[in-house]
Parts: sequence; structure tokens; C-alpha cells
Amino acid sequence: GLIPKAAKSAADVIVLDLEDSVAPSQKDTARKNVIEALREVDFGNKTVAVRINASDTTFQHKDIADLIAQSGERLDMFVLPMVGNASDIYAVDMLTTQAERAVGRKKRIGFGIIVETALGLANVHEIAAASKRNESLHFGAGDYVTSIRSRAMKIGGASHTYGVLTDVDGEKPRDFHWGDVWHYALARIVVAARAYGLRAIDGPFADIADPDGYRAQCNRGAVLGCEGKWAIHPSQVALANEVHSPSELEVKKASRILEAMERAQCEGLGAVSLDGRLVDIASIKQAEHIVEKANVIAANI
Repeated sequence: GLIPKAAKSAADVIVLDLEDSVAPSQKDTARKNVIEALREVDFGNKTVAVRINASDTTFQHKDIADLIAQSGERLDMFVLPMVGNASDIYAVDMLTTQAERAVGRKKRIGFGIIVETALGLANVHEIAAASKRNESLHFGAGDYVTSIRSRAMKIGGASHTYGVLTDVDGEKPRDFHWGDVWHYALARIVVAARAYGLRAIDGPFADIADPDGYRAQCNRGAVLGCEGKWAIHPSQVALANEVHSPSELEVKKASRILEAMERAQCEGLGAVSLDGRLVDIASIKQAEHIVEKANVIAANI
């Protein structure tokens, strides 16, 4: 089945879905299948999450209650869709706490929040701060497009009509410069996530036949501050891991910066220099993060 294959993949987080990919008539069956997988499939050291149904449906309370009561301790996180404000988080937190206490659950379930509506983006900072269970903010481009009535057609990809035309300059041809239709939303999500100590995760890229486009969006997200990106097809996993993992060159440079800092401290110097350039505190912190992330990845290979 698909779930055992996902468990053996190189993905860091496996998200089992009860929401968009499941028809209303199949919700109960899907829930039972997910519970069975959580009890029987060996996921190794991966983070295992379940995307439950939204707060405005009749399925969410049963998702929470049944998953916690019947799936054991393997479930790590709920992924919450269509979150509009802090009250949505509070409601899920309350139900989750009640269900955990009822069965004496030892491991607390975390929350991954999908920001995918105009209301959710408008309230993204209060959403990020709404619960101690919050671990990550995710951008849901598909529903976001519908919510803001955008004409963007490629979910997570570039839009050929979103750009600017250069001014008229005699008879010279005018250039069209493409813009990034997702930049504003993703940048806001990253800022809110980092402000409250959460991970920022870029959402899906729908065109699974365009690996170059997927890689480009991974790079865009990484530069903005995202720690990862959704992979909705096995072919996207390796690309996401490649882009969001520090390269050998980056790790080597970061290690040299930290070594230079240690030498400066031993010599009682107030400033750190490397290759004839001063290294500021921000660069040192960034180097520490790169080396730490490389060590975590190495430990989980």
C-alpha cells in the first residue's frame, strides 16, 4: 500500500490524510485505515502526522477522539486545515487535551497549522501564538487561491500573467518580468512562524511532471526562511531534501566561521575575521544553525 511505501521513503514527515483526498462518504473508512496504519506500520524515526478535517465539518471531533483513543502512541502531530483564527486552534487543543487525558496518553500531540485562507493569513500571528502545541505553519496555496479569488492556475507554481512590463523606449522591444504571486503570503507566514518559534513549511507544488519548477519553488522558499516543502509525489522527496539540506560547501564554510570565532575568543579578540573579512554576529548565528542542521540530518540517516 501507499502508507508502507511512504514509511520507507526519504521523507522526514509522513502526513496521513483524512481531509481533501477523502470523499465525505469515505471518512469513516479512511479514519479506520489510518488508525490501523498507525498501529501496524513501522515508520522508523519519522514524524508521523494526520491531517484531520476542518473545524467547520462534522468529522473533526471524531477524528480527534478516535485517533487518540485507538491509535496508540505513534501519532506525533495533527495537521489542522482551514485555520482562520486562534479560536480554531483553541477548540482543537481543548478536544485533544480531553482525549489525551481520557486514555492517559504519555506523548503530547503537536499541531501543524495550514494557513490557506484570507482570514487565516490576516490572523497568522495570533494563530502562531494560539497554542503551546503549535510546531509549524504551512502554506496551503490551493485553497488560498480560492479564498482570495486569485486567477493563479498553477498551484504553488509561477503564473505567466503575474508580472510587469517595462516602459516604452522608442522602438525597442519591451521586456516582461515575471513576479512571484505567492511571495507575500509565504513571507508573512515565515515571519509569523519565526516570531513564535515555529517551523515554516512551504506547501504543495501541483505539477508533478515539472521537477525543475518544483526545485525552483524549493529554493525560493528556502531563501525566504522555510525549513521544508510538501512533497505530494515520491519524485519530489529527493528534490526537497536536497534543497533544504545544507550543502557540503555550506557546512564547510560554516565550520570555518565557527573555528575562527573560537580562535578569536581564545586570543581575547573582540572581532572575528575570516579570509580577510570581518564576520558579524548574524553570520556566526547562521553558521551555528547550518552546522546544527547538518548534524541532525547526519544523525538520522
